Amino acid sequence: MMTKIAEALKPVFKKHRIVFWYDAKKELRSDYEKLDLPDIEKVELNNNEFRVKHRILREEPDKKFLLYHEGEAPADLDNWLLDVQLAYGEFRTDQSAIWLNELGLGIEFTDVVNEHAVFFNAAKRREGLKKILASDDTQNAVRTKMLAVCAASDPRIDNILENLLSESAVKKDDKFKLIENCTLDSFLWNRLEITYGYTSDSPGIKDFTIQLFKSCYDMSLGEDSKLNPDALVFLKRWKDSVRHQSAFETLSKECADILAIEKDLQKRDISSLEEIDYFELVDRKIISDLVKQVVDRTITAGNRESMIRQRKIGYWYKQYEDLYQAIDHGARFIRLLEETEINIESMGDGLSKYTNYWYLIDQLYRQYVFHTKRSGQVSVLKALSDKIENLYSNNYLLTVNNEWQKQVDQCEAWGKTDIVFQRHFFQRNVSSFLRDKKKVFVIISDAMRFEIGDELHSRIRQEDRFDAEISPMLTTLPSFTQLGMASLLPNKEITFSDNHSTTVLVDGKRSQGTENRSKILQDAVSGAAKAMRAEDLMEMNKTECRELFRDHDLVYVYHNQIDATGDKKESEGRVFDAVEDTLEALIKIIKKLVAANATNLLVTSDHGFIYQDRVLEDSDFLGADITGIDALHKDRRFLLGKGLPQNTGMKSFTAKEAGIEGDMEIQIPKSINRLRLKGSGSRFVHGGASLQEVVIPVIKIHKKRQSDISKVGVNILSGSTSFITTGQFSVTFYQTQPVTDKVQARSLRAGIYSKDNELVSDSHNLNFEFASDNPRERELKIRFVLTKKADDLNEQEVYLRLEEQESGTTYFKEYKSARYVIRRSFTSDFDF
Repeated sequence: MMTKIAEALKPVFKKHRIVFWYDAKKELRSDYEKLDLPDIEKVELNNNEFRVKHRILREEPDKKFLLYHEGEAPADLDNWLLDVQLAYGEFRTDQSAIWLNELGLGIEFTDVVNEHAVFFNAAKRREGLKKILASDDTQNAVRTKMLAVCAASDPRIDNILENLLSESAVKKDDKFKLIENCTLDSFLWNRLEITYGYTSDSPGIKDFTIQLFKSCYDMSLGEDSKLNPDALVFLKRWKDSVRHQSAFETLSKECADILAIEKDLQKRDISSLEEIDYFELVDRKIISDLVKQVVDRTITAGNRESMIRQRKIGYWYKQYEDLYQAIDHGARFIRLLEETEINIESMGDGLSKYTNYWYLIDQLYRQYVFHTKRSGQVSVLKALSDKIENLYSNNYLLTVNNEWQKQVDQCEAWGKTDIVFQRHFFQRNVSSFLRDKKKVFVIISDAMRFEIGDELHSRIRQEDRFDAEISPMLTTLPSFTQLGMASLLPNKEITFSDNHSTTVLVDGKRSQGTENRSKILQDAVSGAAKAMRAEDLMEMNKTECRELFRDHDLVYVYHNQIDATGDKKESEGRVFDAVEDTLEALIKIIKKLVAANATNLLVTSDHGFIYQDRVLEDSDFLGADITGIDALHKDRRFLLGKGLPQNTGMKSFTAKEAGIEGDMEIQIPKSINRLRLKGSGSRFVHGGASLQEVVIPVIKIHKKRQSDISKVGVNILSGSTSFITTGQFSVTFYQTQPVTDKVQARSLRAGIYSKDNELVSDSHNLNFEFASDNPRERELKIRFVLTKKADDLNEQEVYLRLEEQESGTTYFKEYKSARYVIRRSFTSDFDF
C-alpha cells in the first residue's frame, strides 16, 4: 500500500508544491510515517495550522510539503488552511481518489470516476485514457476521451462514431457494449444530439444509422430532415474515408432497403439526384435514365456531360465508370454521326475527309464497345447498343464505304494519292534518318488502323517531354499482314509466290519472319540493322537495350496483339480489349527505347480492319459461292490467283493496278461485304479496300530535353457578394483553358476554413478536366454545407481554399483561396 501511495503522490506533486492528505478513516498513519519522499517535507497537521501556514508560505515558499491530517477534513469555516488547500492540491486514498491521482486529475473529476467506475476498474483502459488526457480537459472532454478508449478511436466524436458504425456493419457490438457497461451510453447520445441533432425514443447505433442516411438524403433533395447539416458533413467524410469504405457500403445497402430508396427513386427526376451519392441505387437510377434519354434524344449534350462530370466525383463512380464512359462515348457517337454528311467526290476527297473527321466515328464506336464489354452490364445498355450497332453498320460503315467504293471502282492505279503509299514508307520516312547518319527505330503494330494511331498519338503527347506528329498512309492491296509487312521494308520489287502460302517476296527474298526481314534490312543499310519481336525487346535489360542501340543504325520492332486476337474466331469479340492492351504496351516500348538513348522513333502498321460487334446478317456476305474457284489463296476479304472468274460483287485488280509487281490477280468484295469461309470469324476482317482497312498511321516521335507538361488553371468566381448568409453556399469554379495533350487536368480539394485553419464545411475533391473550347462549359458549380462551428464565426472572415496534393505524398498545399465573411441573420435559425 505504501508503494502504491508513493506512486500516486508523484503526479500530484508534479502539479502542486503543497499537497493535503486527510486520512479520513485513520488507518494509514503507519503508511504516512514510512513514506520517504525525496525533496518533499512531511508535516502533520495537529492544531498547528497557523504555524504551518506561516512556514509553507513565508519561511519556505519554494519547498514542497505533504500536509497529513489524521481524520476528516475540518469544516470550511474551521479550516485555517482552506485558502491554501483550494489553491494547491489534495491527495485522497479512497479507490476513486487513487484513480484520479494516477491519472493526474483533480478532485473536480470525482463524479466522473464514481459514475463510470467500471471503466476505471481496468488498468488497460486507465492507461489508454492517461495517454490522451490534457491539463485543460473538462469533464465532457474526459468522458469523450473515455468513449474513444472504448471505441479504440481518436478522441473526436466523429471518429468514435465511425468506429462504432464499422463494428455495426459486421454485426458486432463489443465496443458499444463496453460503452454501455461503463455507463457512457447516455453521454454518447447526448453528444450525438448536440453535434448532429439526433434524438430518439429508442436510441441505438442502428437507429442513428437509419436517421443519418435518411436525413442526408432528404437534405440533399431540399426536404426537411431530422438531423442537422453537420450530419451531412459527417456522412460525406465517412464515406470518403478509405478505412471505413466497407462499412459505409454495407450500411448504405441496408438502409436503402429499410428506407425503400428504390421505390422513392422511381418518382425522381435524375436532375435532382446529380449530387447524391449515399446509395448505390442512385447511380443505377441515373445510368438507367441516361441510357433511355440518350436513346430517345431527350437530353442535351451539356446536361449529359454535366451529369457524368458530377458523378465522376461521387462515391460509386469507379464501380460504374465503364457504364458512364460507354454512355458518354455512345452519345457523342450519335451526335457526331448526326452532324456528318457522307459524300465523296474523289479518292483524295474521301481520304481527306476520313483522316480529318470520319475516323472519329470509328474511334467512338470502338470506345463505346470497349467500355460496354468491360462494364459487364451489357443488359443495361442493350437499347443504346442496339441503336449504336444499327447506326454504325447501316448509317456509317456501309454508307461511307459504298461511297468510297465508287472511287475504288474507278481506280486503275492504286497508291496514286496525296497521302504516302505504304510501299514508299522506307524511302519517305526512314531513309532520311540514315542519310543523315542518325539511328532510327521503327515500331510496327499489326492491324493498328488510323483511329487507333490517333489515340496513341494523343497518349504519347500526354507524356512529359514527348512530342509526336501523325500522318496517314495508304496500304497496299490486299490489306493483309504478309503484304503490308513486306511493303514497309526497303523494296524495289514486291511479288507474290506462286504457291498457296501467300508468301511475299521483296526483291526476290522471302519476307516472312524476323530473320528474313533482318536480312532484307541489313542488305539495305550495310549490315547494321535488325528485325525483332516486341516481346524479345521487353525482356532485355537496360544494358542490352543500350547495346542494341549502339550496334545498330536501324531496328524494326514487331508488335502483334490486335491482329492475333481478331483473326481467331474464338477471340475476335475481344479485339477492342486487345487495342487497349496494345496502346499501353506501345507506350512502354517507346519509353524503353528512349531510355536506351533512342531519339528517332516511328510507329506504323501493316493494315487496318473492319469490326462490327453484332452478329452479321446474310446481307453482309457476298452471295457468290467461292468454294469452286481455283484461287491460290482465299480469305474473308480477298482472293489471290490467276485467271479468276469475274464477279460483279468483286473489284478486280491486276498486280500492276494494285501497285505491285508480278502477274497475280486480286479480287476484293465491294464495300464491306465478306466472303463466306468455313471455320473463320466474320466480325473482324481485313484484306479489302474499305477506308478502315487501308488507312493506317505513321507517327513520328520526338523526345524533348525540358518538361513540356502543364496543368490547367482554376479560378474561383466570387460572384456579386463576398458574404455567406445561409447554411449552404454555392461557388462556381472556372477552368481557365481546355485540357489538351500538353495542358492536363488538375485535381483539387475544396473546403471553407476559419482563420484558425479549422474546416467549417464539407470538403470536395474536384477534377478539372474539361476539354471544351467554350468557356461556359468549363465552369463547375459546387455547393458547400457549413457545419455548426461556422455559427460561432458570425461577422468573421472565413476562407474558401483550393488545395493540391503533392505528388507521392499525403501533403496538400494551398493552390488558391478566396475570402468571405459569414453574415447570418438570427432569423436564419427559424424554419418559418
